[in-house]
Amino acid sequence: MVLSISGLGSQLSLNLIDRTKDRQMETLRNEAQHQRAAESFRERISNISTPEEFVKDFEVYSFVMRAFDLEDQIFGKGMMRKILESNPDDDESLLNRLVNANFDEIHEAMGFTTGAGVQTPDFADTAWQDQIVDRYFDTVFRLENNVQNPTVGTVLELRDKVGEIDSWFDVLKDREIAEFFRTALALPSQMATLDVDKQVEIFSEKFDLSKLSDPEEVSRLETRYLAISDVLNPPQFQTNSIAVQLLSSSASGQFIPITIDIPSIQYASASLYR
Repeated sequence: MVLSISGLGSQLSLNLIDRTKDRQMETLRNEAQHQRAAESFRERISNISTPEEFVKDFEVYSFVMRAFDLEDQIFGKGMMRKILESNPDDDESLLNRLVNANFDEIHEAMGFTTGAGVQTPDFADTAWQDQIVDRYFDTVFRLENNVQNPTVGTVLELRDKVGEIDSWFDVLKDREIAEFFRTALALPSQMATLDVDKQVEIFSEKFDLSKLSDPEEVSRLETRYLAISDVLNPPQFQTNSIAVQLLSSSASGQFIPITIDIPSIQYASASLYR
């Protein structure tokens, strides 16, 4: 269980997460249910060599699916088997017909097939196991925070994936990441209904993706996204939140106003079609 951020603004919530993440992750890793899941994964994964065996071992299969944020697809075993058997170089394969970037990532991580054909992965490799386990806990941490504050959850997802973004097509494959950039760049939500090439054109005019290599630029985008999102969707204030009580008691009853300069949204949705 992660620290409650209910009742806090998104920027304050993220600041709290940044200061306490190491301790929270340690607590999460020590929770019995997660410990058992990780141990079972390590014990059983080396006995698997094919997608068929993978989807049949529910403990291993469900652990990996959760690691890749695909829990809602767990019962689609037949589809997952076909995805994992897909040739990534075949444009007509099931893998390449799906738009969820998480399918690409689980396919690459499991490595049952490549452009060269069927492979037999070495799942006994402890370094590989560590990567999957780390991803599992990172995903659980993000999702538990996302339940409390979806705005914060989106920023945590961006942080996980920002190093993998090479083009606007990568952005558009992920619904939450695309929403992050539309909001941070002051673009209307109606833009999501446009043709993909048109969306890429608009995004390219607004922001140079090469800037994502600069942590300060990413931080500025995060700040804009958090501020605008809280204006559009204010967090629900809860006076019984432990975090709120701690912060309130430390503030000695003083209200400190914070002003953030957010440029107005200039795009009219009709103008996007020109």
